[in-house]
Amino acid sequence: MIKNIFAVFAIFCSAIGIAQKNSSSPYSFFGIGDPLTLKSVEETSMGRIGGAMDSPYRLSLTNPASYASLLYTTYVFAGANNWTIFDDGTDDQTSSNASFTYIALGIPMKGNQGLAFGLQLNTAVGYSVLSYAENEEGIINERTDFEGSGGTNRAFLGYGYKFPFNLMLGAEAAYIFGGIDNSVTNRRLGVQLGTKYKVDSYVDGFEFKVGAQYNVALPDELTLKMGASATLSHELTEDGKEILYSIENTNLAVDIPVDTLYNNPFKSAISYPLKSVLSAGIGKENNWYAGLEYEFMDALDVEGAYYQEQDVYQYQSNNRISLGGYYIPNFNAIGNYWQRITYRAGFHYRTLGLNINGTDINDYGISFGVGLPVGLQLSNVNFGFELGQRGEKTNNLIQENYFNFRLSLSLSDKWFRKRQLY
Repeated sequence: MIKNIFAVFAIFCSAIGIAQKNSSSPYSFFGIGDPLTLKSVEETSMGRIGGAMDSPYRLSLTNPASYASLLYTTYVFAGANNWTIFDDGTDDQTSSNASFTYIALGIPMKGNQGLAFGLQLNTAVGYSVLSYAENEEGIINERTDFEGSGGTNRAFLGYGYKFPFNLMLGAEAAYIFGGIDNSVTNRRLGVQLGTKYKVDSYVDGFEFKVGAQYNVALPDELTLKMGASATLSHELTEDGKEILYSIENTNLAVDIPVDTLYNNPFKSAISYPLKSVLSAGIGKENNWYAGLEYEFMDALDVEGAYYQEQDVYQYQSNNRISLGGYYIPNFNAIGNYWQRITYRAGFHYRTLGLNINGTDINDYGISFGVGLPVGLQLSNVNFGFELGQRGEKTNNLIQENYFNFRLSLSLSDKWFRKRQLY
């Protein structure tokens, strides 16, 4: 059975390595792309909770304070496949994309300390929207193509320290980087040349996160877990160029440039305010856990960019509330594999911090998943599933009904063990 799991995982990773497209959403046009879930597959499967959770052999990517609880060196990597149905109230269309989402390594250190570093997808841009115009006879006489691709990545290094009185503190530094391409192509019937407006840019900058966790022992082997983390306000810079040029007005998929009308460099700043995460939960270690999490951030501020805030859309504060947990029938059931499986489920509701045509764009969904132990080790294969809806069909908007599948492999072992001679 374990060999089959690894075979499926290898095939899945090969597929996402070939087709690294991270988004198909029209909402990824705004800002520097669609903000991705910076959480592990385990956390996402529990409604995206994780700020209060810690483990000696699992990585929690929400709160750097959790790194202090590591007792085993833990290596994780994950991928995702997303299916989305786009519905504007008249027509619907289905799209799917696969991506490699994160890779990370957590290392326990002497003296109740832990270190973790890795690479995550941070934001994703990926959309292709067509707009048509008709004349009085009902004949299409104009076509406009809106396309975008790219996104940003997040390379992070985090550290956590655990005090004797069950208090853990942590800090994390991350470098954000990536390229984004956007374009608008316009063609008109009976006109010799079309036009194309293209924007190529590179985004980079640093962000810092701090976190704290505190565990309280309760009767009946229960534990109350509390956590808080804050991503400090920071600014990303975007350097790029805007190009407007004419193209031959043909039906070919390839644009043939004719004349460049202008080619101008630009520089903009994307300012992120403080983002806070509060989380709490109760459970019995390696048996069950139920938690609640709340996330809040003020409006994004963009200055000097070509997509700067307009009357049609505005950036605003966004928040998320999540409920979720896990259940393990019998963690120590050596003779019964199925008793050691982890079952996870949860719910989330989130506002994206975006208002278009006077309508707030919201996202809600349910999630569930399983963690399959690898042999008798603490390593495991995690499957996660998420069903949800984003946006609306009103006010010329698009509703997205999505199904996300996530898969991760977590390998835990004792490294740097001191050998003893007898």
